[in-house]
Amino acid sequence: MSGDLPITDLHPTPDDIAGDVLRGLAATPKRLPSKYFYDRRGSELFEAITRQPEYYPTRIELALLEARGTQVAAAVGPRAHVVEYGSGSGRKTRLLLDALDDPVAYTPIEISRSALTASADRLDREFGDVEVLPVLADFTCPVPLPAPSRAAGHVLVFFPGSTLGNFTREESVRLLAAMRDTMGERGSALIGIDLEKDPAVIEAAYNDAAGVTAAFTLNLLARLNRDIGSDLALDGFAHRARYVRDEGRIVTTLESLRQQVVTVDGRRFAFAAGEQMHVEQSQKYSDARFEALVRDAGLHVVERWNDPLDWFGLRLLRRDPPPANPPP
Repeated sequence: MSGDLPITDLHPTPDDIAGDVLRGLAATPKRLPSKYFYDRRGSELFEAITRQPEYYPTRIELALLEARGTQVAAAVGPRAHVVEYGSGSGRKTRLLLDALDDPVAYTPIEISRSALTASADRLDREFGDVEVLPVLADFTCPVPLPAPSRAAGHVLVFFPGSTLGNFTREESVRLLAAMRDTMGERGSALIGIDLEKDPAVIEAAYNDAAGVTAAFTLNLLARLNRDIGSDLALDGFAHRARYVRDEGRIVTTLESLRQQVVTVDGRRFAFAAGEQMHVEQSQKYSDARFEALVRDAGLHVVERWNDPLDWFGLRLLRRDPPPANPPP
C-alpha cells in the first residue's frame, strides 16, 4: 500500500558524516563530500536545477530513454530486478520500467529519505505489478539487495544522470566493480554519460542564470551545520564552477570570501580569502575514455545510444567473460 513500503535503512549516521567531513577538510586542497548534497532541500533544489533552460543533461536523457526504450528493453531482456543508484524523483525510472518487458522488482537506493519515499511511493502506485523494495543508503558503499518475492531473471543496475562523472577515476572504477558484483553473471548495467562538447554549453549548465545551482551548492553547508553541528557560514562562501579542458570535466568549488575559521566536531580549520574548497566534479566522456574506465572494472560496453547532437549517451554494460583457459 502506498506510504507503507518497508524501507531498508542503511543511512549514514552523524558520526559517519562528521568523519567524512573531517577527512575532507584535513586534505589539501580542502574538500567536502558531494554525496551529502541530498537532504530534503538539496533534493528539491536539484530537481529545480534539472528544469533550468541551461541544464541540458536531464532533458536530453529523458528524451533519449523515451526514443530508445524499445531498443533498451530488447537488449536488457525480460524479468529484470531493476536496481537504481540515486533514484531522485523517479522521472527517468518511470520511462525505463514502462519500456521493459515484465520487470519483476525495483530497488531504489537513495541517501535522501524524502526523495526515496516520494519516488518509491509514486512508482509503487503506478507500477502495481512491480515489487518496490527501497533502500535508504549511501550507494558508494556495498549495499545488500532485498530479495523480491518473485524470482527475477537477472539484475539491471540503472545509473542515469551521468552521476558516475561525479567521482574520481579511481572511485568510479571501484563503484563500477561493485556494480559488476551486484549485477551478477547474467545481469547488466545501464549508465547515463555526459559526452564531450562545446565548453561554453557545459559551463552554462553549472552556472544557471537563476542561481539555482549556487543555492544547491551552498545548501550543503546548511545541511552539515544542521546534522553535525558545524559552523560553516553560508555568507562566507560562493559557488564557482569551471570547465577544465585538459581533464574534460567541470570542477565545482566553494570559494572562501574572506579569511575565516570554521569548527567541525571541535576541530578548527582556517580558510584564506579566495581559497577554493572542492565539492564536486562532473566528468565529460569520449567513448575512448569511458570504455577504458569500464574495462578497468571488468566490464565492457555492449550497446550505445546517443541523442541526435551526441551531447549525451546511454551505455549498456556487461561483465567480461571469464578467461578461456583459467590458470590451474
